[in-house]
Amino acid sequence: MKIFTAEQIRACDQWTVQHEQVSSLMLMEKAAGRCADWFASQIKSERFWIFCGNGNNGGDGFAIARMLYRKGFDIDVFIDFKNPEYSEDARINLQKLKEISGVDIHDFRQVSEMKFKQDTSIVDAIFGSGFHGSLSLDYQKLIAFLNSIQANKVSIDIPTGLSADGLSDSESVFIADHTLSLQFWKKSFLHPETGNFCGKVHILDIGLSPEFIQKTDTSQYIISDSTVQKIYRPREQFSHKGTYGKVHLIAGSYGKIGAAILAARAAVRTGAGLVTVQAPECGFSILQTACPEAMMLSTGNIFSENLHYEEGITYGIGPGLGTESETQNAFLEFLKKINKPIVLDADALNIIALDNAHLELIPKNSLLTPHPKEFERLFGTSANSFKRLEIAKENAEKFGIFIVLKDRYTQIITPKKTVYYNITGNPGMATGGSGDVLTGIITALLAQKYSSEEAAILGVWLHGKAGDDAAKMNSEEALIAGDLPESLGRVFNELKNSHYKKTTK
Repeated sequence: MKIFTAEQIRACDQWTVQHEQVSSLMLMEKAAGRCADWFASQIKSERFWIFCGNGNNGGDGFAIARMLYRKGFDIDVFIDFKNPEYSEDARINLQKLKEISGVDIHDFRQVSEMKFKQDTSIVDAIFGSGFHGSLSLDYQKLIAFLNSIQANKVSIDIPTGLSADGLSDSESVFIADHTLSLQFWKKSFLHPETGNFCGKVHILDIGLSPEFIQKTDTSQYIISDSTVQKIYRPREQFSHKGTYGKVHLIAGSYGKIGAAILAARAAVRTGAGLVTVQAPECGFSILQTACPEAMMLSTGNIFSENLHYEEGITYGIGPGLGTESETQNAFLEFLKKINKPIVLDADALNIIALDNAHLELIPKNSLLTPHPKEFERLFGTSANSFKRLEIAKENAEKFGIFIVLKDRYTQIITPKKTVYYNITGNPGMATGGSGDVLTGIITALLAQKYSSEEAAILGVWLHGKAGDDAAKMNSEEALIAGDLPESLGRVFNELKNSHYKKTTK
């Protein structure tokens, strides 16, 4: 699914009106209808306070108010009496609303004087995705007051005060529990500095032109289920363990053997044909007991011995590895020998970060999976996550690597500076060991001859879906990293069933 800028979204609206034999007013009616149906089915409220601006976002709000009133809800609408200038479609919908005697229309400034009932939901339809700049003082006061009310709050298309494309200059932003985004994800939904204002995002298809969407270029995408289904390859009938690759995990140190176990379990559960874990002797018996499906190769007391490169093996390096000097030397020597993509995480990244020259040793098309702090050690600090993404794009291109930047919505950055956002997963996955599982998953997919880009996309999607499955079983609060490999089987079954349903239609 493509992520468009505010300008591209506006162009898509215009193209649809010009080429799909639909007027802008009809398009607004359809968008409002989708929103009104969502309210009626999802929100348990008897009454709505709907705040409408003067542009097309306000026009959506007027139409929603009319439709909800006809569905039997108690509706109050708030507008800016000081500003009588409206967009043409907003003006028409406001006039239609005024013809309904059962809907009261108030000035924004009256809201603080009105009695608020507890079962009222607040709807923000003030400014849409075209907003930029700062809110006026009157609007800042209004947003501050609305944010102070304890109520269910929903924004239409985007919370007022946010820019669709990144950080805005506005000091006041409406804090929504839900955002009903029309047709597209916006970039600002996907970053912590702005996404926290959006609550749960719901994408409503309003029938914008598929032709425009298909032909319009972008470098930013959402990893959708359909994207994953195109990548996923079910197992062949006549196959054997050699068909699905050899994984070699270099992981674990004293006190951190659990990281190696989690990565190994994930690699086995992701379908690698053979998995070997190379770890210090202190964890040998633990690993053999915890993951008997994997083979073990001892490296002495710390990670410094028997480090060798073999053809036909896919390497995942870093979980719980440690950063002792002997380990550093052995790992850096290994990087000088290998010329095929590998997966690097955790302490492997911390060792590389000790000297910028180490970045040049990373094989082309390798996958790095840093969390924000590890990324900062590798590539420097950034003012915010939007700037961090730009730094990631520059370095992915410079070094010919894939960066899997772990976050609430993990970003995959390719050497061509394309960005994929993953929307599976949940806050319960913010727990120690979750990243080790991701390393095992991606390494196993790379071993099965998925390309680096495919392994990253499918890997983060599987990881997030496993987290969602585990949260259903155990709750977000009680979720632990060890739940994730055990959930992969159910995720694969779901993916396989979807794949066969699609191919047999």
